[in-house]
Amino acid sequence: MGLLDKAKALLGQHDDKVDQGIDKLGDAAGRRFGHEEQIDQGAEHLKRMTGEGDTTAAPPPDAAPPPPAPEGEAPPPRP
Repeated sequence: MGLLDKAKALLGQHDDKVDQGIDKLGDAAGRRFGHEEQIDQGAEHLKRMTGEGDTTAAPPPDAAPPPPAPEGEAPPPRP
């Protein structure tokens, strides 16, 4: 499992903490630089990207990868 996969798994497992951190960072950036509306929009976008709550469990580390696609076809999307 690569570093990016581990980071994605942690984001999925601790989304509430990530959202709190995004809120704190957005508040600090708004106080420092102004442009609160744009910063709030960016923070909300980041929170949507990380998911909603801890409702999405990360796949187990020993989960088998999807089977390879037949030659000439695109591989199936990963969950």
